[in-house]
Amino acid sequence: MIKIAIVGTGGMANTHAENFGKIRGCKISAVCDVDKKRAEAFARRHGLKIPVFVDFSELLDRTDCDAVANVTSDAFHAPLSLEAIAAGKHVLCEKPLATCYADAKKMSDAARRKGVINMVNFSYRDFPVIHKARQLVHDGRIGKVMHIEASYLQSWLSSKVWGDWRTSEGWLWRLSTKHGSMGVLGDVGVHILDFATYPAGEVRKVHCLLKNFPKAPGNRIGKYRLDANDSAVITIEFAGRAVGTIHASRYATGYVNRLCLQIFGDEGALRIDLDKASDRLEICAGKDRHKVVWRTVRCAATPSIYRRFIKSIKTGENDQPDFARGAVIQKVIDACFQSDKADKTIKV
Repeated sequence: MIKIAIVGTGGMANTHAENFGKIRGCKISAVCDVDKKRAEAFARRHGLKIPVFVDFSELLDRTDCDAVANVTSDAFHAPLSLEAIAAGKHVLCEKPLATCYADAKKMSDAARRKGVINMVNFSYRDFPVIHKARQLVHDGRIGKVMHIEASYLQSWLSSKVWGDWRTSEGWLWRLSTKHGSMGVLGDVGVHILDFATYPAGEVRKVHCLLKNFPKAPGNRIGKYRLDANDSAVITIEFAGRAVGTIHASRYATGYVNRLCLQIFGDEGALRIDLDKASDRLEICAGKDRHKVVWRTVRCAATPSIYRRFIKSIKTGENDQPDFARGAVIQKVIDACFQSDKADKTIKV
């Protein structure tokens, strides 16, 4: 039986608890949060009669756990994951892996030296469609990759479809750099960067524009200064010399949570729209490209990252995406921030 401790009991922790609860051979053995009442409510919500802690070090000292799910806010990913690794615990960490590449690399190096399973929750890797896209690209079905277009669009700053962000700390902290947020770039930009580069290849150069928009008097609500980026537009040159654009926004009115990817090659193209399906993509390749005919490709089911994490612990074989991959994406994010600040292209 693999015993999991969940640290951080905000909204995303519910997804962790629900998914681990469905897997035979593992159980949640402890939870931790700086807000004890929130942690206790979390345990009750999921029917967990387990120890509740406010001090993560105490959890590590006093409980018998094999692994830690780090579901804290961005700024705590590195310190808590490093503490867990030092204690010999396997770690599944929320994205972004860290708030800078130096910390992400430190986490990856520490996990490798300690020999613990380490994975970062790029949750869109759970969808069959991205694995099929990678296979088709690598099999040469669309020829040499030439151009990429990708976007991640949310509307919770301009719509109440997910609730009113002005009255919820769960949303407000995501708008405040002081509270550990890297804005839309760090929150969902990490997803679309991983999603696009997983099939298309690694990033060579970026030129990025980040934008923060006024949202309240003085751009502040209570203790939250609303200074994190709300929209990000990235021009990219890939290692294989393809070019493309990746953009993300929280002001994409009309979309709840839309992720799209198009990969264009010299002999074909692929397109993915997760609003339409996560188990099928469209391809225009071979003779079809001369008639502009798109065909649907259905994709075989793939296990969730939670199942792959548990399997990795049991087999000792670290599945992807691991901390090394998280560090690669963090390096791109760092370059985006540098590019925006300097208003120039940055080599990754």
